Amino acid sequence: MPIYEYQCNKCGRRTSVLTMRVSERVHAACCHCGSRKMRRLMSRFATPRSEENRLDALADPSRYSDVDENDPKSVARMMKRIGREMGEEVQGPEFEEAIDELERGGDLDADEGTGSGGADDSDL
Repeated sequence: MPIYEYQCNKCGRRTSVLTMRVSERVHAACCHCGSRKMRRLMSRFATPRSEENRLDALADPSRYSDVDENDPKSVARMMKRIGREMGEEVQGPEFEEAIDELERGGDLDADEGTGSGGADDSDL
């Protein structure tokens, strides 16, 4: 059963479509915005890496030399790299929403406040 990946021409996000047969014709629709204007992507292939190798790659400080902690877009790029390195288990709707918010220049903490009962920077 093949899985095809498509990128939405409207919102730019990816959608995966599972088919039962290779010969089955796929009419993909974006699962994020509903658009049917989709472009089929060349699927990535997996190369197995141990968790230790992935964590070693993430621990390399040279991978973060271009990150500006005061620039939300820079932080979003870093989060995408970490997500790709860690694989599918890290990525999900909340991860995608957080990255989208940062790419728009937003602040992830602005809406949440300190409702968890934890201390904020002014309490330190």
